[in-house]
Amino acid sequence: MALKPSPPAAGRRPRVGLLGGSFNPAHIGHLHISRLALDLLKLDEIWWLVSPQNPLKPAEGMASLADRLKSARAMARGRNLWVTDIEREMGTRFTAETVKALKGRFPRHRFVWIMGADNLIDISRWNDWTSIFETVPIAVFARPAYSFRALVSNAAKRYARHRLNESRAAALVDTKLPAWVFLHIPLSTVSATRIRGGTRSGR
Repeated sequence: MALKPSPPAAGRRPRVGLLGGSFNPAHIGHLHISRLALDLLKLDEIWWLVSPQNPLKPAEGMASLADRLKSARAMARGRNLWVTDIEREMGTRFTAETVKALKGRFPRHRFVWIMGADNLIDISRWNDWTSIFETVPIAVFARPAYSFRALVSNAAKRYARHRLNESRAAALVDTKLPAWVFLHIPLSTVSATRIRGGTRSGR
């Protein structure tokens, strides 16, 4: 599905959050951090980038892309949330490729990458991961049981001096790169793994 981004308001460059993932399935946790990101980062929109196949996740147990898109669209109903499989359209497989391609396709947009604390722990395993920090600002949202390990992770240590105080979160999108912020937020314990487990057990 091709994106139809909103036009800039009064000549201002759109501020867009990017939330990538398998969305297998989409759940209230995705909606929770999206709504918080819109508010805390002063964004115009959030784009949910439904991945054709996460390179770090097994294909077994993964619903079809069509089903995951349907799940995400059902969850994202409302203003300022877009659901797209633009990674499939662009042919990008890794986040580093995706953010560069999006900046090339939408040069007037100001992007910020949004992720949970669990991903900050693992991001040093991602392909060309340091280029992500050099391409877009990153907003990391606290998650139960992950926050401490996230803040002592390889990525957090490497970019420690580029971390913004969360009181300045609204300025993240306009901050010179690399730049990231860790946001302590009301926590949601929902995860796709728990939802899938509940579905299989009939709950």
